[in-house]
Amino acid sequence: MNAVILCAGFATRMYPLTRNFPKPLLEVAGKPVLSYLMEQLCSIPDIRSVHIVSNHTFFDHFRQWQSQNRKNRLYEGVSVYIHNDGTVDNSKRRGAVGDLQLALEKIGTHGRVLVSGGDNIYRFSIRLLWESFINQGDHCIVALVEKELEKRRRTGVLEIGDDDRVIKLHEKPERPLSTWTCPPLYFFQPSILSALDSFLETPGNHDALGYFIDYLCQRQPVRALKQDPNSSRLDIGCLQTFKDADRMLRETPLQFEE
Repeated sequence: MNAVILCAGFATRMYPLTRNFPKPLLEVAGKPVLSYLMEQLCSIPDIRSVHIVSNHTFFDHFRQWQSQNRKNRLYEGVSVYIHNDGTVDNSKRRGAVGDLQLALEKIGTHGRVLVSGGDNIYRFSIRLLWESFINQGDHCIVALVEKELEKRRRTGVLEIGDDDRVIKLHEKPERPLSTWTCPPLYFFQPSILSALDSFLETPGNHDALGYFIDYLCQRQPVRALKQDPNSSRLDIGCLQTFKDADRMLRETPLQFEE
């Protein structure tokens, strides 16, 4: 099984900190944001390769991170590939959907795939979610409870049916219809490739993956993996959330009940 981590954004909201450095490699509590995710992915027995998509501007930074990991003998047993999407500034970015298509083309297989953004630290077990996913035949996305209205207005909000099937994903709604939110962590069946190609042929916003998830759940079964209200994620979206995440993880390091 393959994993894809999308790291090709330019993080303009975090300038000047990210003007010359990629957000996923910023250190939080002494460790790069991306490394928290890598440690979780490497705990999944089925993972054989991780494909990281970078823009051209920060491509060498990720190669250096990869070289340092090899020197320190980190992530052994998992092949890590860094892909350059060729973009050099924010105005010409491919967007998350375009970068996902690039990664799947590079992988060249049609198996199951785990996809994540590279700027989130998940405070729940990804391995347990993967085990839930492989026991069914549908695509799966994570559903987290978010009680704060303003936070729900800044993210993807889910409509979920009685059978946990996702009816619709509302991207940054002014009037959220539920407290279920969707972090950038997805578990896709092989049929994802054809759906992705079809979506990119339609007009509209191809940047955020939330728009693709909404398109997908209207055409194929997508199940919500609901997490308990204590589950959360640290979204490194701005300078303040970066500082908050650093403080929180220094006070309480990540621990998972597997």
